Amino acid sequence: MSKALLYDSTLCIGCKQCEQACATQNNLPYNDSVAAEEVSSAHKFTAVLTHGDKFMRRLCMHCENPACASVCPVGAFHKTKEGPVVYDVWKCIGCRYCMAACPFSTPKYEWGSLNPRVRKCTMCPDRVKAGQQTACAEICPTGATKFGERDDLIREAQDRLRQNPSVYVPRIYGLHEVGGTSVFILASVKVEEFGYPTSEKLGEIPLPEYTGKVMDRIPDFIPIWSLVLGGIYWISHRRAEVAVAEAEEKKNGSAR
Repeated sequence: MSKALLYDSTLCIGCKQCEQACATQNNLPYNDSVAAEEVSSAHKFTAVLTHGDKFMRRLCMHCENPACASVCPVGAFHKTKEGPVVYDVWKCIGCRYCMAACPFSTPKYEWGSLNPRVRKCTMCPDRVKAGQQTACAEICPTGATKFGERDDLIREAQDRLRQNPSVYVPRIYGLHEVGGTSVFILASVKVEEFGYPTSEKLGEIPLPEYTGKVMDRIPDFIPIWSLVLGGIYWISHRRAEVAVAEAEEKKNGSAR
């Protein structure tokens, strides 16, 4: 069965042990300076954000039908049967279409490296395959991050909402967005306050399905160049949305 993560922000105390465990698991640097960065990056795969007395984790959502995998021309991304969406650095050609396609703006690029890679949370695939918990779930002292069977975690999240309606915003973020993910979030405030896209913007249809649905409705006599131009426009438009963030990452990477 497919695995997943359930993050309950109402249980999070902002200790950032998940950040440190992730860094250790992935051989990433971690010190006071990195801990202070409340944003995920090429050297920080998960981040705990703070707004007043509220906390929220940012990490890859591990979509059920990941857009990053669908646009990668060389198959560098794929979703395993256990649930994680993983990346093969040896296949990657550096096109960064994955960065443009991801609805959660998760993949980051090593701008400051001479041999740059795309980087993101991989949900500890080796640990998961071996029957272990993810590093972040194992270290969490309050159970705010929980790892388990996807179906079981959905039921548990639904039970928490039903039993404590005054505590939570009445939704499981990640359950229906873009066709469903392998990371579910419960919160007492809207996750959009911490930078997550709105459910309305994401929709419930997996992004890779849009291409197929459009193609099924296009008559055979439509010139192929119109499809090419349409594809170029979509990619250009999406890349424009992430251009500012990408430039900032490049600037920060060069400064390291």
